[in-house]
Amino acid sequence: MRRWLRHVFHLGTKELHSLRRDPVMVFLIVYVFTFAIWSVASGVRTEVTDAAIAVVDEDRSELARRLVDAFQPPYFRSPALIEPGEVDRVMDAGRYTFVLDIPPDFAADVLAGRQPALQVNIDATAITQAGIGLGYIQSIALREAQRFAHEVEGGADLPLDLVVRARFNPNLQSSWFTAVMQLVNNVTMLAIILVGAAVMRERERGTLEHLLVMPLTPSEIMVAKIWANGLVILIAALLSLRLVVEGMLQVPVAGSVLLFAGGSALYLASVTALGILLATLTRSMPQFALLTIPVIIVMNLLSGGSTPLEAMPDWLQLTVQILPSTHFVAFAQAVLYRGAELGTVWPRLLAMLGIGAVYFLAALARFRAALAAQQA
Repeated sequence: MRRWLRHVFHLGTKELHSLRRDPVMVFLIVYVFTFAIWSVASGVRTEVTDAAIAVVDEDRSELARRLVDAFQPPYFRSPALIEPGEVDRVMDAGRYTFVLDIPPDFAADVLAGRQPALQVNIDATAITQAGIGLGYIQSIALREAQRFAHEVEGGADLPLDLVVRARFNPNLQSSWFTAVMQLVNNVTMLAIILVGAAVMRERERGTLEHLLVMPLTPSEIMVAKIWANGLVILIAALLSLRLVVEGMLQVPVAGSVLLFAGGSALYLASVTALGILLATLTRSMPQFALLTIPVIIVMNLLSGGSTPLEAMPDWLQLTVQILPSTHFVAFAQAVLYRGAELGTVWPRLLAMLGIGAVYFLAALARFRAALAAQQA
């Protein structure tokens, strides 16, 4: 056992030196955990921000003016007043995401209790702003109508006072969510690419044959690549969490970074084994790249980081449980967002351990077969 550990250590050290001498891979690691996270988190917005809105005011009342004035930055741009005949033209040109049409006698109908209708035309090609922005417009219109009726009629206050408390993200900033999920997705992507490329590089350069003539076992070679590449990604991810997510993007981390590091190490052991498994199924670097693209896309999109698992069909919710990324996303969200402790997330860690063991054994079997074929 001591000899096995010594071989694994020295092979892993060799892997680190090889990675250090590869400027493309070093640049990829730095880029993925710095600019790639910052640019996506700061540039991609899921909340309504600076939405273009126009208003067709056919009422010309005090209530209509209040509605127009209620749409303010940072959610909406200052509304533009247009004529009814311009609606189709400006919507076709894509100038506005929302066009609100206030009908004639709107204020009078509100005071008379007739519940008049407002028409909202939405450019649904901007799907995120369309869905969320409609809720904003409904809330604004209802609030202003109620205030107007109360002031003019002197009616009683509403019997219900709704107080909204958003936990874990009080201001509903999309960057808080996007930054952490981008970090998690990049860990998955880089772990597969880095260790798989290491195997393919050994094969294409002919250095794998040199290892075969040495008194080394396939498990030693494989475990060395896993711990060396996994360690690099783990250190880069933790530095990115501190410097980019917390430092540059000002996203607070609620839970234990040490616990997150331990879970990340467990996840990296499983996903790097998957990278080796994929590398053994291909014969060249281009083939490996083409195979990893759909695997990474599926793992990231179906992990629960982009779409909630509850929104997926029942059969798909069960199927994605075999992906380690599904459990890692749930683990990372629980620790980093909600401050969960080990007693809460241990089932996710156990699931990653079990899935990782299956990947490791499958990768080891394929790796042994590939080495045997190379020797023959």
